[in-house]
Amino acid sequence: MHIERVRDAASDEVADYARLTDVALRSAHEPAEGLYIAESAKVIRRAIGAGHRPRSVLMEEKWLPGLEQSLAPFDVTVHLADADQLEAITGYRVHRGALAAFHRPATPDPAALLEGARRVVVLEDIVDHTNVGAIFRSVAALGADAVFVSPRCADPLYRRSVRVSMGTVLQVPWTRLPEWPDAAALLHAHGFSILALALADDAVSLRALAADPPERLALVFGAEGDGLSRSALGAADQVVTIPMAHGVDSLNVAAAAAVVLYALAVDSTTAVDGEATDA
Repeated sequence: MHIERVRDAASDEVADYARLTDVALRSAHEPAEGLYIAESAKVIRRAIGAGHRPRSVLMEEKWLPGLEQSLAPFDVTVHLADADQLEAITGYRVHRGALAAFHRPATPDPAALLEGARRVVVLEDIVDHTNVGAIFRSVAALGADAVFVSPRCADPLYRRSVRVSMGTVLQVPWTRLPEWPDAAALLHAHGFSILALALADDAVSLRALAADPPERLALVFGAEGDGLSRSALGAADQVVTIPMAHGVDSLNVAAAAAVVLYALAVDSTTAVDGEATDA
């Protein structure tokens, strides 16, 4: 670990952290360069604990003592900056004071994640990074085994997704699925029943499903507003809906995922605490 103080906010040495508020830039840059950004000391420690390798770190000096032990094994530069310099570099006020650029791990083979799994979540074309991060946090807390995202789904390793998930995107196994119907063929080949969360006249109530759920479940959640595609609905073995009151027809997708995962948890009495859920 090497410590350097930032003298020029426009320096190439901190270019990984420049203009982090520009969604288009980060969406294009991070996957292409094989990087993602972790924000806060807690999330940085989780990334290292998950076996991810840091490329550089940018932080206020006050956060260094809490990260020195975790960063010590790496040949990595820690750039120290004050709060104003951090804002000048990133384009926003970095309230949690520490950022790290990590090399992205290889994306697992979907078949490998399905082996031995009982509950998996499929996210189809969800474009809001906050919702993606929130769903990962629910998956970690409520016991699903893996998350699968569609080719056009928002990047789980985008900075906001990582932050909202409290770093659980670095702990929950995930990968990308192929397009339908290939995704359905893969899930069915591994013995999964595909359940689509949507409104439909022939939908099964979540209460009824929870009373006698299939042994292996793939729960499919769709994009905000548009919901699931016709291809996803056509691939589903069953459409499931959450019973609602007071004329409300649906929940935000992240809230819906939490409700469904709790209702279908293999052991709903397990305490939901510890590293996956602390704030």
